[in-house]
Amino acid sequence: MPTITKGDKILVTGANGYIAMWATRLFLERGYSVRGTVRSEDKAKDVKDYFNSIGLGDKLETFIVDDIVKEGAFDEAVKGVDGIAHMASPFHGNVKDPQEFFRPAIQGTVGILKSANKNGKQVKRVVVTSSTASVMSPPDKPTLFSALDWNTKDPKLVEELGSNSHPMTIYRASKSLAEKGAWDYYEQHKNEVTWDLSVINPPFVSSFSHRESFYTKLNGPPIHKIASSSSLNTSLQAWYNHVIDGTKSTKEALTDSTSWVDVRDTALAHVLALEKAEAGGERIITTEVSTLNVILGPFIWQEWAMALILNKVAEANSISPSPFPSRKLPIGFPEILEGERVYKISYDKKKEERILGIKFHTKLESTKDTLEDFAKRGW
Repeated sequence: MPTITKGDKILVTGANGYIAMWATRLFLERGYSVRGTVRSEDKAKDVKDYFNSIGLGDKLETFIVDDIVKEGAFDEAVKGVDGIAHMASPFHGNVKDPQEFFRPAIQGTVGILKSANKNGKQVKRVVVTSSTASVMSPPDKPTLFSALDWNTKDPKLVEELGSNSHPMTIYRASKSLAEKGAWDYYEQHKNEVTWDLSVINPPFVSSFSHRESFYTKLNGPPIHKIASSSSLNTSLQAWYNHVIDGTKSTKEALTDSTSWVDVRDTALAHVLALEKAEAGGERIITTEVSTLNVILGPFIWQEWAMALILNKVAEANSISPSPFPSRKLPIGFPEILEGERVYKISYDKKKEERILGIKFHTKLESTKDTLEDFAKRGW
């Protein structure tokens, strides 16, 4: 399939979201025009105001899709675009009814493919934001996962438990089922469509062993509208709670481990997946490299705090001057790092390195940029 070229128009769904705002910015900076879908005129104004403020608003248009579950919700939005980055999907920790996640995740994803088949006559490729939630369910022992793996455990659990399922079990099941639905639709219709499909799988929200808390492994400075630190999206709230607030951090929580990625790198992955021919037909895991230390790769939560307050790593690896000179940041439980650390989740990066070749932000870079952004906001 041909790939997008400079000047093409890209449809970004859920354009006011955490990852999608960064993807929209990267598309505009690289010379594309963007049609971004949002749910209301208020959200459209927020998006326009931001991109006008940085001089990129002239090639941005917004499009209202108030309910992605509706049949044909994207029928008009896909007309005249050359590529699609489908990034709209629900994500929070208060879900009770599995259908609250299942319907928008599955029907929204398959629905945009149907719309692209029906009205996307010049679409060359569709990139869907999935998650490593569709790759695996949190393991009990250290495990290396790859794009060949599928999470079949959580959909079965939700089928058995229904509304009694843990919110993060429901979330992971919704991502797995939505991605599976996308690949199934593409396989059934690939001989009649003008486009091919690519899927990006960034690290996801996982629940701890005690099944009461959940914390995201996607962070980095936000550029979408946020009223206050208490209204951060789920992806950043836990990071804020541990690294800046600390009042809710338990030793068990700070010992939990998984892999992570900076929001800017995940956004870039969507851009590159539309640009690079080799990404067609691939699901690609985007996570930091699997180097086991406090600056890179898989992590335990305590390492984020230690990157800020310790010089054990090296003087060059400390954040100085502090973005919060008058504020004492939490130190968590430093003794956690004195023993052997167990990193339960890591990923095979060979496909991403071969196809996308992203130079990922380190923990230190991501921490520094995020803290500086929060400091400017007065948080």
